[in-house]
Amino acid sequence: MGHQVIIFDFSLIRGLWETRVKKNKERQRKEKERLEKSSLEKIKQEWNFILECRKKGIPQSKYLKNGFVDTNEKILDTYGKTPQVQKRRALSDEANKEKNKFIFQLSGEQWMEFPDSLKEQTYLKEWHVCNTLIQTIPAYIALFQDLRILELSKNQINHLPVEIGCLKNLRVLNVSFNNLKSVPPELGDCENLEKLDLSGNMEIKELPFELSNLKQVTVVDVSANKFHSIPICVLRMSNLQWLDISSNNLKDLPEDIDRLEQLQTLLLQKNKLTYLPRALVNMPKLSLLVVSGDDLVEIPTAICESTTGLKFISLKDSPVETIVCEDTEEIIESERDREQFEKEFMKTYIEDIKERDLTPSYTTKVLLSLQL
Repeated sequence: MGHQVIIFDFSLIRGLWETRVKKNKERQRKEKERLEKSSLEKIKQEWNFILECRKKGIPQSKYLKNGFVDTNEKILDTYGKTPQVQKRRALSDEANKEKNKFIFQLSGEQWMEFPDSLKEQTYLKEWHVCNTLIQTIPAYIALFQDLRILELSKNQINHLPVEIGCLKNLRVLNVSFNNLKSVPPELGDCENLEKLDLSGNMEIKELPFELSNLKQVTVVDVSANKFHSIPICVLRMSNLQWLDISSNNLKDLPEDIDRLEQLQTLLLQKNKLTYLPRALVNMPKLSLLVVSGDDLVEIPTAICESTTGLKFISLKDSPVETIVCEDTEEIIESERDREQFEKEFMKTYIEDIKERDLTPSYTTKVLLSLQL
């Protein structure tokens, strides 16, 4: 069998992770101090200096003194001002400038609305707006026909305009951790959308059926909302590979969930599921299934006996009202901040699981205790 069943205390494993990170940082600090005192570091610096000199065409006679390397930075500065080097740098800067002119970036709580000049830049291909106090997306967004990426996380946006359906070339829409309560049906017109992130809005209860038209979507994240069931439109997204609907109000899963034939990762933790449908066994590409084990009373035997390589992880949730970060001694109190913190942790944890070369060939049950 190629599966794995793990039962963890969520708060304890997070604490274990933080402790490991702290110890690793300490080891890195000591190793850095050791290298700084060793001759190896000096040799490394000399070799890097030699390579840099060779890239700039500096002859050996300029940096070798009686057989020893002279790491005088003025040598690099002098030759860095030659016309040939300046020309290469100018070409590189020009290329970056050309690329960046298609990207709009905005952040900071001083922003309460989009700048007026934005409406004139309809050639933009990406918007990256985060950590602002902006509440509305302007209707003139419909003019941005070349827009590919719309990253609007961690703002105060309370609704999506119907004009968003005009963005036929949109590939990524991220409006996580805002104040959305619903999604317009017009979003279903974004036929080339590949990633949809609505996580952390806390109030979304359903998605319009029109989103069934999003046949190119591979990633859907609706975690930390108020869904009572997996939306019908999501079950009709035939190319879906990643579905995160954790931290909602799910009590059961649809019996036809196996229609998601391409699904590889299904995150269901922090819901109120009491059983898992046997249809999960009929999903040949499902490789990672995460649930909360507190309320589960029935798990199909077929899941534990699966030979498809499915990793089944059951987390034992321990609600924590406040979390103290060891490094900053900062207390995270709001539910939204807590969800964001745990989301980042789970993302790292899942990546770590996927990177493991060896997995137990038997069912394991692990209980962890940790004194911090």
